[in-house]
Amino acid sequence: MTDLRGAPAVRRRTLLAACLPVLVLAGAGCNKAGDAGDGGAAKYPTRTVQLMAPAAPGGGWDITARSMQKAITDGKLIDKSVEVYNVPGAAGTLGLSQLVTKNRGDAHQLMVMGLVMVGGVVTNKSPVGLNQVTPIATLTAEQEVIVVPASSKYTTLKQLMDDAKANPSSINWGGGSAGGTDQILVGLLAKAAGADPKAMKYVAYSGGGESKAALLAGDLTAAVSGASEFKDLVAAGKVRALAVSGSVGVDAGAGKPAPTIKESGYDVELMNWRGVVAPPGIKDGERAALIAMMDKLHASEQWKKTLTEQKWDDFYRSGDEAAAYFASESARITAVLTEIGLAS
Repeated sequence: MTDLRGAPAVRRRTLLAACLPVLVLAGAGCNKAGDAGDGGAAKYPTRTVQLMAPAAPGGGWDITARSMQKAITDGKLIDKSVEVYNVPGAAGTLGLSQLVTKNRGDAHQLMVMGLVMVGGVVTNKSPVGLNQVTPIATLTAEQEVIVVPASSKYTTLKQLMDDAKANPSSINWGGGSAGGTDQILVGLLAKAAGADPKAMKYVAYSGGGESKAALLAGDLTAAVSGASEFKDLVAAGKVRALAVSGSVGVDAGAGKPAPTIKESGYDVELMNWRGVVAPPGIKDGERAALIAMMDKLHASEQWKKTLTEQKWDDFYRSGDEAAAYFASESARITAVLTEIGLAS
């Protein structure tokens, strides 16, 4: 079985008695999550917190960033404001490059990231990697959804994949950045259906809003994204959810659970996780303060409400545990992308 739930073989038990070098990313030592390494957390924040969504408005990173902003503001979790801004392009690696090079040492600059960026670093051969950031926390995990226009002839995933196998060029797939979660899922589906993953026609978009528009305009046969990104269109009857990518069916917006990919006959599971990182070069006390802020966000009623409303799974880990998870995911996704022909 291709089990790509992102689910952790690295949950709480992943931290070993000693940190292994391969699991240590920039800014993450063998301290516990809240151990600043210099006697405690620094006073933070001292000015506006800038939170980057490294994609166009409307996608999962943008929704996550603005949800964090709202929860922090509504919950009065800090005494300074939070501003969200977008730096789209290349599966988030343009934003990653900016964070690493231009924002180095500035703990008031944060970036939302996740599984898509892990793949983007590989497929875009990014000169800047996630081993250069300061990991702060993972936040959420979300099922992917496969949707078609309401007018589509496809009412089941099997019908779609039968045509994709018989005539790959007849299906125009669309989703997020090249090498990201959406394209990985299309490749895994193709492989499970007995088709050539490399033959799939996939159009990569820099934000969820663009893929939605393309699907509604008839430019795409099917689109893949996080379940939350299409829930409004599903609820409005403009698109049809064929399947979701987790282990259990979830309501993708139609008022009833959509079938899973496995229930549709294909042995594939995949969960898209998201987290937050800081630039390299920040002080130990600043890192401890950032982790404490994320701990506070995670425990807040506002964030719990957000998870429920967005149908996101709680996937929280912070500090060294987050660093270990980022490193293990980098290795795992590189192997997956190679297997389905998206990386050399």
